[in-house]
This record gives sequence, structure tokens and C-alpha cells, in this order.
Amino acid sequence: MASLTYWLLMGAGLLVLGSSCTSTTSDDDTPSQPPAAKLPAAATSMVVVPGGRFSMGSNDPAFPDASPVHEVRVKSFLLDEHEVTNAEFAAFVASTHYVTVAEQKPSAEEFPGVPAAQLVAGSAVFSKPEQPASLADPGQWWRYVAGANWRHPLGPGSSIVGHDNDPVVQVCYDDALAYARWAGKRLPTEAEWECAARAGKSTTAAYYWGEDLAPGGHWKANIFQGDFPAGNTRADGFVGVAPVKSFPPNSLGVYDMEGNVWEWCNDYYRPDYYQTSPAANPPGPPDSYDPEEPGLVKRVQRGGSFLCSDQYCIRYKAGSRGKGEVRSASNNLGFRCAKDVE
Repeated sequence: MASLTYWLLMGAGLLVLGSSCTSTTSDDDTPSQPPAAKLPAAATSMVVVPGGRFSMGSNDPAFPDASPVHEVRVKSFLLDEHEVTNAEFAAFVASTHYVTVAEQKPSAEEFPGVPAAQLVAGSAVFSKPEQPASLADPGQWWRYVAGANWRHPLGPGSSIVGHDNDPVVQVCYDDALAYARWAGKRLPTEAEWECAARAGKSTTAAYYWGEDLAPGGHWKANIFQGDFPAGNTRADGFVGVAPVKSFPPNSLGVYDMEGNVWEWCNDYYRPDYYQTSPAANPPGPPDSYDPEEPGLVKRVQRGGSFLCSDQYCIRYKAGSRGKGEVRSASNNLGFRCAKDVE
């Protein structure tokens, strides 16, 4: 997904073109991991993802940035079995007193031209339209909500109390990276993420679990069913985020690699990277470029979210890619961590 902050702050009613800011992360973008921190007792269990070769990407014409399909080899690694939860992120904040980007007041330098009265801490929140909406105008269902952050995902009237096992959302790339470093982990590369999602299945399958969207009438992921964006039938049992492990894991024991919340990867985003990607342990391109928003620094996002549907966003499908500006967050965006095998 593209960044949402700038035009929502401007109140333009359009899908946000993003800020002109640059990342505040380190210039060293290799997915290295620091010495392990003392983790909370409830820290996410990790699954060993065996190394090997697989076919990465998609030939679906709906995903031009995911072609060509190419053979990739990755070494074995560890991956969180599910997305980082509210409880786990809360332990990180309690230990470090970290303040997420969404909790910080935007600056005039970061968002030139935005009226001063609108420069308030907050983030992007999905808001169901009350009437039929044109799919060409995502500004009809995205709003910048003052006070929206990881503790209050939908704004000040919402809370994560009682939702310890929901994936943490409203975290930008910088926030996810800070958590990973504290936990003695790192963010997965895009190749590692797809390797784990495929779990040895054929690249020709439409979905990571197979050819059928709901085999035997059973939903395999938390996505949007019905008339997007206003008519969610809740056929899979959820309207918004689902607690982790609400759907069956894949054969590796990894949960929610499709739908629920988008997940940050370490790689910079470029739509042409697969044309030159190395065959062994690709780390992603050396810089970011998105021709739709060339002034923004973007990283890859994977897996889709509870807002993906067969009518609008279908990027929960196998091999598809997402993207996001590094300091933008939303209530359908989270992450999980990886780690080298020692």
C-alpha cells in the first residue's frame, strides 16, 4: 500500500501521496541482528524455515512488479510463528520507553504546506463509507485520525485492552525495526518472507495454501468478503484484525502469512528489482524507487490484510508484493521478525 499521511493531513480526500521525509533509520540496511535482549516470557515462538530453492514472484498480470518469476536460494533462518502482538510490543515499550512515529507530532518540515492546526499526532484509519464508494477514490475510506496509534488503533475512543493477542498495528517501518533490534532479531528479507509463505508449495497456485480461495467452504485467511469497502459479510468471522493463530498454520507451522495485517520486510521497494535480483539470499535493492511517488523512501510489505478482497486489493495472493513509505502507519499494518540460525 502507498503512504497515507500527507494528503490525509491536508484533508484532500484522496489516497495519500505521502510525505517528503526521508527515513531516520541507519544507513546500514543489511538485515543484521544485534545481541539478544532479555525478552518477555510471552515472546513469540520462532519456527525454523529450512533453506533451499524456490520460485519467487508471480506471472499474474495484476502484479507487474512481481515478475519475472525467478529461482531463489535462501539459507535456513528463524521466523516468528505469528505477527508481533500488542502484548509483545507493550513489553518493548515498557522496557525502552520507545515512542512510535504515530505518537509524535508531525513537523512542518516533514509535511510542507499542511496547515499548522492539522499537524497533530495520529495515523491512517480505515473508515467504512456510509454509502457506495468508487473504488477509484480510496480517500472515501481512509481518514487521518488524531490520536490513532498502536494503543488506540482506531483513534482515542479505541483501545487494545483485552486484545493482547491481536497483532500490533499502527507501526511504521522505523517502529518495527526498533522492536526487532531490541528483541535481538531483525526484519525478514522479502525472499525469506516468501520462502516461508510458500512452505514448499508450487509457484503456480493462486494462493499460498492452494488453488481454492475457501477450500471446502473454510476460509484460510482474514480478508474482506462482500462488497468492498462498505459491505463486509464477515464470512471468515472477522471484520477487522483477528487474534494471531485464528486460522490454520502452513506446513511449517507459520500463521497468518496471508491477510490479517500487512507485514514489513527489510527490503527497499523497487518495481524492477526482480529483473536483476541475485539468485542467492537476495537482500533487496540498494535504494528505493517507486515511479508513482519517486520522492518517497519505501520498503516492501507482504501478505495483504483484512481489507484485501477479490474486488479491490488482491495482494494476499501468492507472489504478490506491497509497498509503504517508511514513516507511515495504518490500522492494517504490522510485522513479524526473523533471526539467523546460529
